[in-house]
Amino acid sequence: MSEKTPSGDPTAPDTFLTPVEHVFVRAHLGAPPELDASAWTLTVEGLVDRPLRLDLPALRALTQTRLTAVHECFGSPFRPDAPTRAVANLDWSGVTLSTVLDLAGPRPNARHVWFEGADTGTFAGESEVTYLKDLPLAQARAEVLLAHTMNGEPLLPRHGFPVRAVAPRMFGTNSVKWLTRIVLAADRPDHMFTTRFYTRTLPGESEPGPVREIDVNSKLLTPGDGRRVRAGACELAGRAWSFTEVVAVEIAVDDGPWQPAVLEPRGPHPTWQRFALPYDLAPGPHRIRSRATDTVGRVQPPTGARNAVHEIEVVAS
Repeated sequence: MSEKTPSGDPTAPDTFLTPVEHVFVRAHLGAPPELDASAWTLTVEGLVDRPLRLDLPALRALTQTRLTAVHECFGSPFRPDAPTRAVANLDWSGVTLSTVLDLAGPRPNARHVWFEGADTGTFAGESEVTYLKDLPLAQARAEVLLAHTMNGEPLLPRHGFPVRAVAPRMFGTNSVKWLTRIVLAADRPDHMFTTRFYTRTLPGESEPGPVREIDVNSKLLTPGDGRRVRAGACELAGRAWSFTEVVAVEIAVDDGPWQPAVLEPRGPHPTWQRFALPYDLAPGPHRIRSRATDTVGRVQPPTGARNAVHEIEVVAS
């Protein structure tokens, strides 16, 4: 588990790829399951013409794909509006879901893909709960990767060993760890983690929907929150991300105006983007804030939302 900031979010270095030892760890159902890679299998069943059972060598024998993507925790399902920034940017490799589905042959009435992990336990007062998530078939087929490595190394048990789903541009709750079962179905599953938790009503909508696409967000990383820094010229920097590309990041110091930061482009993969602003810090305590805007016009709200404007405090001397 990474070191924690006072806000409860894990710390992260200001690097493009997040080192594995700094990647946040979240598990709903207790300790990670102890899986033996030599005995592990992935089944593909339901509305398919050719049900599959693949072991790890068979999965690795398929065409391999690499993907670099930002990976963000939605936060507690009990507090869906609490500000949180447990986030990492990672290089994944594995097999696209579409490759596996082509082998299985989805039937015409298949509309949804269910992903089930090997972890079981107690959650919200219910026992023998499994972790299950679902995505629309078209979306899952186009984007999901069945990953077995992170940053070039085999997945660690805490990150989903031996294989996990990676759903880029979606919150981490959709990237099921310890993946053992994929089901194609005509309908969504009625399950604790699909219809009871991880739902929200977005602005402009009247009904709650599943938590999927990530919000526009930013995180100040340099200097770190609570740090004592040298007064004078410095760089205020961090990372911004969204379901789509971020097009602007602004920074405000104390009660000063919002100033545009220099923002790196996202590139071909759904990664986070670095932003930076040179600034002359006077001696004394300072409050520094960042807010991002994406290509569809979404802006981080000032307060009252999980992706509210990020704020840190430093002391210059």
